[in-house]
Amino acid sequence: VMTPPAKISRRIFLKGAGLALLLTGCSPRFSPLDVVFPTATPLPTPTPTPLPSADGVVQAYLQAWTEGDYSTMYSLLTPTSRQTISAAQFEAQYRDALNAATVTRVDAQLISLLHTGDRASALFFVGWQTRLFGPINADNEMKLEFQQGRWGVVWQPTLVLPQLGHGVSLALLGQPPARGNIYDRRAHALATLGQMVTVGVVPMRLEDRETTVQSLAQITGVKPERINAAIDAARPDWFVPIADIDFETSLKLDNLFNNLPGVDRRAREVRAYPDGELAAHIIGYMGAIPAEQKQSYLERGYQGNELVGLDGVERWAEAELAGQRGGRLVTLSPSRQVLAEIASTPARAGSSVFLTIDAEFQARVEALLGERLGAVVVMDPHTGAIYAMASYPRFQPVVLSTGFDAEAWLKLYTNDQRPLVNRATQGLYPPGSIFKIVTLSAALEELAMPPETTYICTGKWYGLGEAFVKDCWLKTGHGQINLIDGLTQSCDVVFYELGLALHRQDPDLLPRWARLFGLGASTGIIGLNDSPGIVPDNRWKQAALKEPLFDGDAVNSAIGQGYMLATPLQVACLLAAIANGGKLLRPYIIDRIVDVDGNTRQTSTEVQGTLPLKPENMALIRQSLEAVTSGARGTARQAFEGAAFTVAGKTGTAESGQEKPHAWFAGYTPADRPEAVIAVILEHAGEGSKEAAPLFRQVAEAFFEWKNKQENNN
Repeated sequence: VMTPPAKISRRIFLKGAGLALLLTGCSPRFSPLDVVFPTATPLPTPTPTPLPSADGVVQAYLQAWTEGDYSTMYSLLTPTSRQTISAAQFEAQYRDALNAATVTRVDAQLISLLHTGDRASALFFVGWQTRLFGPINADNEMKLEFQQGRWGVVWQPTLVLPQLGHGVSLALLGQPPARGNIYDRRAHALATLGQMVTVGVVPMRLEDRETTVQSLAQITGVKPERINAAIDAARPDWFVPIADIDFETSLKLDNLFNNLPGVDRRAREVRAYPDGELAAHIIGYMGAIPAEQKQSYLERGYQGNELVGLDGVERWAEAELAGQRGGRLVTLSPSRQVLAEIASTPARAGSSVFLTIDAEFQARVEALLGERLGAVVVMDPHTGAIYAMASYPRFQPVVLSTGFDAEAWLKLYTNDQRPLVNRATQGLYPPGSIFKIVTLSAALEELAMPPETTYICTGKWYGLGEAFVKDCWLKTGHGQINLIDGLTQSCDVVFYELGLALHRQDPDLLPRWARLFGLGASTGIIGLNDSPGIVPDNRWKQAALKEPLFDGDAVNSAIGQGYMLATPLQVACLLAAIANGGKLLRPYIIDRIVDVDGNTRQTSTEVQGTLPLKPENMALIRQSLEAVTSGARGTARQAFEGAAFTVAGKTGTAESGQEKPHAWFAGYTPADRPEAVIAVILEHAGEGSKEAAPLFRQVAEAFFEWKNKQENNN
């Protein structure tokens, strides 16, 4: 009897099936019992997000360089690069290189850009425009890296110039040119190349130190204790400089120096002024480059340690006198050895500058001025050429240009009389009654006043009210007096009336006429710097004193007092405009400039303006000015009695703030055919008719003597 198969429970079946499945998982073969599950959908393969282009960073960096914006350039470096170099060091790398190459402009342009992952390389062109070497061009490479979410420039010195590596610097090996000379109109040397001798000692060679020190102290004026201190502070084999002496003194004392063991002399080229203090304010002086101007000089090819013109013609013509600096632009190793030459240019000697003055006549005018504080200007009324220009006190240009006499240098700078100020071009004074020429001109033209218009001068004027009584210089008064005689006799009351009338018609009338005569602005003199002076108008007073221009201010201005200030040169130009018929000329003291090739640049006459005076009014003013020196009641009649020439001019007595006023006289001679305009100012000297007019006459006499001599020599 067959036994039926036993039933398999569901639980046993599942367990068996699971065991079978587990076993078959270890086998490479599939059995009918294999269980197949659905296949999962595969995930996409990850791909990186593309980095942005570095083009914007490269362009921004190059643009910032062309603009000199080093802070922006530094901000574009990678964070890693900024850890290796500070902002100041980074800027210095660029500035030092550009200064050495005398770069005036940088041009930069991207050529190509290649990206490789988080790195990039840019090829770019850079062009330097330089003062000394012309254009310097280079193709260069900039490396970039993507750091902290942005592109940055990888710093390397070659970014400045391909030839610069770490520790390699750019340097200018300068070749200074010979400085040009300054001559007078007859080619007499006023400033030239000379020699200075430095006297010093070598301590190890001294045999009798005490005797040598005492001898040097007597020769140089340096105190023995200072000499001993310098020797003690030096090494035995050093040359210890004690003082500078001129070449002639060194020759004169040659035997004495040769008999002092341990004493040595070393010659060097310096700026020499053969005539000492003659024309010192015109020639000017040289000195070290002022700190605030150093960058400007570096950009022009200077190395920063030169002496340059600081005043006078030496300053005005610095570019011409200094010539073209030469040199080699090289790369230097850390040990300062020359690695390569980038560019080079030869030096070109400076030009010669010829002045309009004659040293002989200049010396005569300075002698006539003597030791009186003040100035004298002598000018050609038809061309503007300066024949002579004297100012006192004077100075020795060599003291400042070599710096060898520190005590003398200090005395000049601390002197209350300001000897370094050229009073002819920079001294500012109330023009006094000389300004009445301007006031009368304005009244004749703007108010259409007839010349016979009369006033009554009692010695006092009440035009501003009883509380503001003003005096005439003539206490007894001039009585009844017309406009033209008012100028001849310098009646203050007449000009109080004119000043008030002009002001009440238009407050800007008198200031405008003052400017038409060249006041209140630089004369534009070719060869020197000058002061503009002050013409007080409503705008000036509001800016300077925060108040309007009152009637009283206008009245004071009408007689050349109050806030009105002018230089002697401006006054000379004013009188020249009357002398030549109304042309306001640009004065000049540079006659010509001749370069090393013989090319000449000649100064020509320049008319800067024309006085809007009718011919009949111009004639009236000239007639009045001539009567000042020859009329029965002319204020300067006594000063010119018996003169061999005629003069037209005007006295001036200007308030100085001290006991005695400034004394003025300005005019032209001969009166009918003017050949010279002369302006004289004497500080705190007294009345113009008694002090300045006699000096004017002496200068005029010297002028005609000099002129006749020149004509006879020709």
